[in-house]
Amino acid sequence: MATEQEIIKFGQQCEDIFKQTSRDMIGQKDVIEGAIIAMIAGGNVLLEGVPGVGKTRLVRSLGRVFDLPFSRIQFTPDLMPADVTGTNIIVKQKDGNSAFNFQPGPIFSNIILADEINRATPKTQSALLEAMQEHTVTVMGVSRKLPEPFFVLATQNPIEQDGTYPLPEAQMDRFMFKLIVPNPGLGELREIVNMTQKTMAEVADRACTGEELLKMRETANQIPVASDVLDYAMRLANATHSVSECSSEAARKYIRIGASPRAGQAFISAAKVKALINGRFNVAYSDIEELAYPILRHRIKMNFEAIAERISPDDVIKMILEEIGRKYKN
Repeated sequence: MATEQEIIKFGQQCEDIFKQTSRDMIGQKDVIEGAIIAMIAGGNVLLEGVPGVGKTRLVRSLGRVFDLPFSRIQFTPDLMPADVTGTNIIVKQKDGNSAFNFQPGPIFSNIILADEINRATPKTQSALLEAMQEHTVTVMGVSRKLPEPFFVLATQNPIEQDGTYPLPEAQMDRFMFKLIVPNPGLGELREIVNMTQKTMAEVADRACTGEELLKMRETANQIPVASDVLDYAMRLANATHSVSECSSEAARKYIRIGASPRAGQAFISAAKVKALINGRFNVAYSDIEELAYPILRHRIKMNFEAIAERISPDDVIKMILEEIGRKYKN
């Protein structure tokens, strides 16, 4: 169990992290909170939004706040896997002989910004798969560990355009959260314009080091989860399958493929962090329900009927929450 001192320190550090991040970001409270929860829990994040809403700025700001080395990879159709992972190059040695020397790619950093990830070909997108799951990179049969902590924060534009490649299901599943970045409101837009007239650079200061981040993750892992709350989270994940013991009516009608077991893992890891951020020492039903949208929206595949009726993944998740919550809590 985490000590009271560790829990108090966790809360203070979270407060500093949010304070510093808000110096660079106007509004987007839910997106900022989601990204920070995922980073503390050790997950990757997919940010989806139209151009200009602050996706890249958020990732750069988090790099400053956590004081971690940061690499930006601009994904384009001609980007090759070796441009991401690195490759062996031939170098001349002092004795005149030639030898292979590994030149690390930008993936060898703590925070990776995969900008417009859906513009690269599936072959290049797959270069991130091993890194996102195992935190290793294999080049020419040799596996190399990536520095810890390690995060991939990817952005993608939801607007259908030529030259984009939808992410494969296996890669989508490796993102803990998919966060939708909305357009700012009128007041927020005014503040953004006023702020960027002074400077376009990020001004956030360090609020947490990599070592402290790993300690925060260790503290969160010790938070207890009641068996009923754990069962509720697993039922929500299982209810997304059209054929399962907990199958929901919404899933049978609208979902072609449900969430993988990684969804269940994400529920518990993220809920522990969210509970501590909210000042509680145990996970509540409300933590699970609030996390259902970012955890499930990219893990469920809609069927033709849902597409024809213009039912979104978030609509189906809302139906599942109402149905499972009504059955389970009553």
